[in-house]
Amino acid sequence: ASKPTIEYILNNGGSCILMSHLGRPKGVDPNFSLSHISAEVEKTLGRPVTFVSQCIGEEVTQTANNLQPGEILLIENVRFYKEETDGDEGFAKKLASLADCYVNDAFGSAHRAHASTTTVAQFFDKQSKCLGKLLQKEVEVIDKVLKNGEAPVLAILGGAKISSKITVIENILPVIDNLIIGGGMAYTFVKARGGTVGNSICEEDYVAYTKELIEKCKAQNVNIYLPEDVVIGDDFSNDANKKTCSIDEIPEGWEGLDAGKKSVERFSKVILESKTILWNGPLGVFEMESFRAGTIGLGEAIAESTKNGAFSLVGGGDSVAAAKQLGFDTKVSYVSTGGGAMLECLEGKDLPGLVALKN
Repeated sequence: ASKPTIEYILNNGGSCILMSHLGRPKGVDPNFSLSHISAEVEKTLGRPVTFVSQCIGEEVTQTANNLQPGEILLIENVRFYKEETDGDEGFAKKLASLADCYVNDAFGSAHRAHASTTTVAQFFDKQSKCLGKLLQKEVEVIDKVLKNGEAPVLAILGGAKISSKITVIENILPVIDNLIIGGGMAYTFVKARGGTVGNSICEEDYVAYTKELIEKCKAQNVNIYLPEDVVIGDDFSNDANKKTCSIDEIPEGWEGLDAGKKSVERFSKVILESKTILWNGPLGVFEMESFRAGTIGLGEAIAESTKNGAFSLVGGGDSVAAAKQLGFDTKVSYVSTGGGAMLECLEGKDLPGLVALKN
């Protein structure tokens, strides 16, 4: 996804030092070395890549100083250094000393105030730091939904817990027309209106808040859609016995694991009438083949609406994974590369990585 940024630098006479992280290693861990991706980076860019197994130190400095225009240096996983996640100034200053300019193209890490994503920017003046093409695109597509989305604007929120999406919902309510709630979140809403949810995931502590949220939606003229029927299982496994029932009448010993056909039909109607669509979270446990039909139906409707001219943005870890696994990633307008960063944008928060480029 960062290829256009890297190519722009190389094609305009620059040399490029690539820094990134992989996983969450505790100190140096060969399994998480960026040496594993070096060949793939070469293949993607069609150019040789020099790899150095450090981020700071004499070898890196010397290699960086000897880089010729058009050449690429890949340095080691920045998270091998504790100073990275601490946002350490001394470490960031050493990283900054390797280059003349700083380009942040890591949207997926822009919400982290780490050394390589935020602190390093303070060692470059305003003319020598900027966001890359990927980061710029991510900011644009979120603005396209939250600031200038063509009506009707639809948000589809799924996932397990309402508690993790409260700030997202609060922030997007003023700009959306319709809200579809799916996944585990839906069962807290059902409990709030007096339904029985059996063994389904349900946050009892948020039932009262859910009632308030329904009233807020009414007050702001936002139509809220919940599943009508759900596919339930007698166990949280792909091999569970399953049947379909009303979402308000899930028997004891059973749990809701997917949206049913009626629900998907109802949601599809809303999706096809929408001009701007934000999809954050699957409708069910799509990782299990027995409980992915709802998410597939949802993806098909979003793909069709996109084909008809709607703008569709898929963001958040699980929905991105679902879109890719089920083959919808090429049938929507944009798939975000950031999970946590995307959520924080939807919550209306400023991303430290972006703020650092402005100061």
